[in-house]
Amino acid sequence: MTAGGVAFLSGTLDDYVRGYDVGNGRQLWESRLPAGGQATPMTYTGSDGRQYLLVVAGGHGSTHTKAGDYVIAYALPE
Repeated sequence: MTAGGVAFLSGTLDDYVRGYDVGNGRQLWESRLPAGGQATPMTYTGSDGRQYLLVVAGGHGSTHTKAGDYVIAYALPE
């Protein structure tokens, strides 16, 4: 979750990562993943001062999502 109140979710069955406003639950953003994102995403501040979202998309057999070995970083808006 960000200091501005955005929570990210990638542990879904449809291969998307999404951002939600924690104040009202409204979806703010989504991006399709190349494989299942059955993992908890994380955010961090880079050495450049920007905030990033990191998602691991590895898939999972029991959820019938595509397997993969991706680590994806998104830069949040400045």
